[in-house]
Amino acid sequence: MRPLMTQSWLDLAFLHWAADPADVAPLLPDGTEPDTLGGVTYVGLVAFRMHRVGWLRLPGIPYLGSFPETNVRLYSRDARGRRGVVFRSLDASRLIPVAVARSVFRLPYVWSRMDVVREAGTLTYTSSRRFPGPRGAHSRIVLRTGGPITAPTELEHFLTARWGLHSTLHGRPVFLPNAHPRWPLHRATLLECDEDLVTAAGLPAPVGEPQSVLYSPGVAVRFGCPVRL
Repeated sequence: MRPLMTQSWLDLAFLHWAADPADVAPLLPDGTEPDTLGGVTYVGLVAFRMHRVGWLRLPGIPYLGSFPETNVRLYSRDARGRRGVVFRSLDASRLIPVAVARSVFRLPYVWSRMDVVREAGTLTYTSSRRFPGPRGAHSRIVLRTGGPITAPTELEHFLTARWGLHSTLHGRPVFLPNAHPRWPLHRATLLECDEDLVTAAGLPAPVGEPQSVLYSPGVAVRFGCPVRL
């Protein structure tokens, strides 16, 4: 795959709650439907460090291309059977990448104050939205990382083995493929989760503890050109 864009995703916290496919379906692009496992779909809250976003085969940009990000995502499938991700929001701390992603790729990026802090085996991810809003939408996730997962469960594979995203570009539904090594997943313990990004993204508030909490040190990623559904 010829890379349209390259980047690395580092220090990822994956939090997932079960969701009713009927709540998710109206939020997906045309030509897609909720991807389900055992009749259930999931809402993901994923916090991480974006590192050195680059275009084509050019080196990644060290400052503007490196920043914390937190996204709210859903899981989709199209008529060709491609399983993907649909982003409902992507909070990021660099204004210029936010503006480019919104204007060029029509992705729902928003500008936020953010930080990722590692301390004594824990990671703390914080986010407070600036623009375009709702202002003050926030998240605070505190995670203790655990040992590596040698054999992911069916659910863990379902939530993380995604090789593209479904979106809408200039009014047309598209699939943007990506490629990266197999996720190095770790067990994780959620110590704190205070957030309203999920409801700000137009979804029902999560009920109870997440069904899945995972950590990954990260992967290098290549994105290809979007293709129409």
